[in-house]
Amino acid sequence: MRKKIYMAAGYNTVSLGTGRKEFHPKKPRPGIEHYIKEAGQGTLKMINGAKNVDEGVIGNFMASRFVKQAHLGAFLPIIDEGLKYKPSLRVEGACGSGGLSLITGIKSVLSDSADVVLSMGVEVQNSVKAIYGADILAGAGWYNERKDGHAYFFPGQFSNRAGAYYEKFGREKARKGLATWFKNAIENARLCETAQEHTNKTSDLIALGLTEPSPKSFTDHLNVFDCSKVSDGASAIAIMSEEGLAKTGVPISEAVEVIGFSLKVNNITEQPKDLTVLDTVKEAAKEALSNAGITINDLATIEVHDCFTIAGVLMVEALGLAKHGEGADYVANGNTARTGKIPMNTTGGLIGWGHPTGATGVHQAVTIWEQLTGIAGKAQIEIPSDRPYGMTVNMGGDDKTIVAIVYKKTS
Repeated sequence: MRKKIYMAAGYNTVSLGTGRKEFHPKKPRPGIEHYIKEAGQGTLKMINGAKNVDEGVIGNFMASRFVKQAHLGAFLPIIDEGLKYKPSLRVEGACGSGGLSLITGIKSVLSDSADVVLSMGVEVQNSVKAIYGADILAGAGWYNERKDGHAYFFPGQFSNRAGAYYEKFGREKARKGLATWFKNAIENARLCETAQEHTNKTSDLIALGLTEPSPKSFTDHLNVFDCSKVSDGASAIAIMSEEGLAKTGVPISEAVEVIGFSLKVNNITEQPKDLTVLDTVKEAAKEALSNAGITINDLATIEVHDCFTIAGVLMVEALGLAKHGEGADYVANGNTARTGKIPMNTTGGLIGWGHPTGATGVHQAVTIWEQLTGIAGKAQIEIPSDRPYGMTVNMGGDDKTIVAIVYKKTS
C-alpha cells in the first residue's frame, strides 16, 4: 500500500424481505431511492456532512431489471444537496458489486483523486415473483446456459456443487456441516436488529437445516434453508486517507485500516474444473493476505459470501482453514461459530442477515468495521490483541468475480 487507507462510519439499513415483520408481499414497500438515501445519510452524519465527500460510488447488480432503474450514479445527490456535481458512478459485478464499490473507493484514495469516498451498495429484489427473480439473477452467470440450467438457476448451480461434494466426501457429514452453517447464521442474525432473520424463533435449527431437499419443488441437493433469502437493502461506508480522517473529524480509533486487498476474475463462460473447489476465491484470498503480510491464522473474524450453505463450507476450504473435503467437519465441530476458532459472519451473513445482492460486499465491510472497533452491540465478539485483523470475501456469480479485503484494528 503506497499510503494508509481507512474505513469508518458504516451504516446498514434493515435487510427487508420474508421474515421481517415490516414485510408484506401485497403491501407497498420502500423503493430503491429510499435505501440509497437512508444508508447514505447514515454515513454522512458520522463524517460531518456531504461537504467532506470527494466522490461517491454505488454498487448494484440488476436495478435495471428488478425496478426498471439504471443510471444509479446520478442518485447520489438525493442523499444530500451537498453531493450535487460531485463525481459518482455505479459499478457492477453481480453479487460482488458491493465489493467492487469498495475496491473503486480504495483505488480513488490510493490515486490521490479523493480523500473521502462514500462507498455504497444497494439492491431491491422483492419487486418480482421468485421464479422471475431467479431468471434475473441468472444474469450473474453465463446467460447462454440459462435454457439448460435449473428453473431456479443459481440454486441449481450450487445444488450441483453440493451434489458433487456429497459424492466425493460423504452426504451425511456434508449435510451436518451445512445444517450447522445454517444454525450459526440464524443464531448470529438474532443478535443483529437489522438482520432479515433477526426474529427467527425456531428452536431446533439443526433439524430445520437437515430438512431433506425436494427435487420436485426445488433442487436435488439443497433445501430452501440452505439458501440466502431475497432481500431489499443498502449499506454505506466512508473510505478515507489520513487527510480524510482529519477533514471529517473521525478519530483513528473509530476507523479500521485496509492493509491488503485483491480483485480476481475468472472466465464466466467456463464451468468449474472441480465443483468442490472455489478456485477464484482461493487466489483472491491468498493475494489479499500476502499483500497484508499476514496469514489466515492471524485473523480474528471473517465475513464470507455464503449465498448458499455449501458456498460457506467451500469458502472455509478455499481460505485454507480446512483441507479439501474437511470443511463440512470443520464447520460441524463449531470452529466457525461466534465462540469458535475463527468466528464467521457474526451478524448472520447472507443466509441470516440477508442478501441484497449489490449491497452485500459493503455490508460485510460494515460488519468488520463494527467488530474491530468494538461497536457491534449484542453481536460483538472478542477481538484478541494478538489477532487484530478481519477479512471480507465477496463473490460475484459462481466463483467468477471475487473481492477480498483485509482490515486491521487501529487501537
